[in-house]
Amino acid sequence: MHGKSSNLKRAQLTDTLEAFNPTAKSSPPGGGWVRAIREALGMTQAQLATRVGVSRQAVQEFEGAEARRRITLESLDRLAAAMDCRVVYAVVPVDATLDSMRRRQARAQAEKMIGPVSHSMAMESQAVPSTIRERQLQILMEELQSGSARNLWK
Repeated sequence: MHGKSSNLKRAQLTDTLEAFNPTAKSSPPGGGWVRAIREALGMTQAQLATRVGVSRQAVQEFEGAEARRRITLESLDRLAAAMDCRVVYAVVPVDATLDSMRRRQARAQAEKMIGPVSHSMAMESQAVPSTIRERQLQILMEELQSGSARNLWK
């Protein structure tokens, strides 16, 4: 992704991810979503098994695998479809937006770049005032964010 096109794609992805925001901070039920929904519907494992076309033991194994986070997406899709549900899958930023993650990373990279020079100058009693250092960081952060995104993650 380059330039304006990458900014647009990131903005569109941010908007899409916003829909998942409430679920990002919650965790699945202890026994997994399949079991919780199946039980809420009043459906037995045997009934779900019949709808999926597998044995009751297979449903029991699937539910256990989901609870342990070991189920495949394919199996989860099949179980969900049999309960007239669908699987919604997303990788969601934990505590930020994509843009704020990039800003945080740009600041970390800028700090790494300015740090050794600032330290040397301070050792020579030529320390840069904090306001000037902060302005230098901001300029470098802007350059890092407007350049190749790969440079942010070195």
